[in-house]
Amino acid sequence: MAAKKGAKKKSVKQIKAKSVKKIPKKEMVTVFIMGKVHKVPSEATIMGAIEYAGYQIKRGAGCREGFCGACATVYRLPNDYRIYTGLACTTLVEDGMWLSQLPAIPAQRPVYDINKIEPNVATFQKLYPEVFLCVACNTCTKACPQDLEVMDYIQAAIRGDIEKVMDLSFDCLCCGMCAIRCPAEIVQYNVGLLAKRLYGKYLSKESKQLKKRIKEIKE
Repeated sequence: MAAKKGAKKKSVKQIKAKSVKKIPKKEMVTVFIMGKVHKVPSEATIMGAIEYAGYQIKRGAGCREGFCGACATVYRLPNDYRIYTGLACTTLVEDGMWLSQLPAIPAQRPVYDINKIEPNVATFQKLYPEVFLCVACNTCTKACPQDLEVMDYIQAAIRGDIEKVMDLSFDCLCCGMCAIRCPAEIVQYNVGLLAKRLYGKYLSKESKQLKKRIKEIKE
């Protein structure tokens, strides 16, 4: 009986040993955050890597899903002279990446009363005269994490085509990447905001359904 009992215990141990799975080690890469070297998981986003390294992000984080544009980041890669741009919450880290976040982008934003301005090119000339210094280099488009045709809507603003500006800048997150790379120092995303407001106030077609719903709410 004792031998059988021992054999039973042995088989239980064997079963337990077989059921234990080895947890695979995470592949790590080297990144430079704020000038210091850190080892982080290769599948991490830039934001995840910053937090993995022990930093607490107090500015430069919002939705964490690529919608708010708060986590603008610039970085370089090994053996590459170019500066890259991206959103920290959606851009994956790469080995040797040297990165820095931009928690706030300084930008000119004139004060205006939407009821006292007109939907024409003169409004752009008055509020954003630097738009007409555009050299059509397309640097703003290359910097955009949303892959928007930024230069095209700036050219549309120069022509006074407000509907075109509104349409091309509709998905803009206002992250500011275009503005920091522009040699003419244009604040492209604010130009887009102005166009959207002008279009909504003066050029968009009146919605009968919206008018009806507003009436229902008031009642």
